[in-house]
Amino acid sequence: MAEPSSLSNTTHHPTLQVDYTWRKWKAYISDRSDPSKPLYIVHYKFWSKECIIVKSATDDTTVGTGTLHVFSINPTYSLHGRKGTIKALKRWVTSYTHLSYAYASSPDGPPVTMTWTSTSNFKTWDFVCLDEQQMPVAKFSANLWALKKIGNIEFLGDKATSETVRDEIVVTGLTLMYCMVLRTSSILSFFGAIFARTGPIKGDETAHLQQAAAEEPVSGMGREPQQVTASTDGQVIS
Repeated sequence: MAEPSSLSNTTHHPTLQVDYTWRKWKAYISDRSDPSKPLYIVHYKFWSKECIIVKSATDDTTVGTGTLHVFSINPTYSLHGRKGTIKALKRWVTSYTHLSYAYASSPDGPPVTMTWTSTSNFKTWDFVCLDEQQMPVAKFSANLWALKKIGNIEFLGDKATSETVRDEIVVTGLTLMYCMVLRTSSILSFFGAIFARTGPIKGDETAHLQQAAAEEPVSGMGREPQQVTASTDGQVIS
């Protein structure tokens, strides 16, 4: 049975838009075809352990959280209570991986490895999520200079209308984006990249990465989303 979804599919691909409100220090994520009805509310608490908190706009339950770290370039997250790590594949290029249960072949099956890469130009920084066959399944286009309209999240492929997929991409995509914001502005993240152990993430490695990251202080990025600077090939500029 197909999974229900509140995403509209009137356009070629289901798309969410992310709008930031300075008055409330929050972001509202809604279907681009109906921005008046938010699906998620994002709370920013960069001074606390869980820097990004994504809640359902319907019942205020926590969908997931994202945590950034002072030294480690591997952000961590939780999704419906399950913890995970977004691990860097390379030190100086936006190339990350995470284990996905939403894209697994069956609900009880083992997670599959998803890869995040990026491209950028003068206006946008695109974070593209690829499946195990390196086919794009989602794209988070962040507006580099926007003060309110942070960006859009576009879904592709057979699971483009899945709520489970939507939750995972929203949480991991936002966490990775703000991780890269931190990396472009922090000298400590620069040294963290030098000493980082990069490479594909493994199932038995997640707990170790979570424990190591938990021993670090929080990022202290500030209370608001920051503007970012990136080169045209997705490299990090410190």
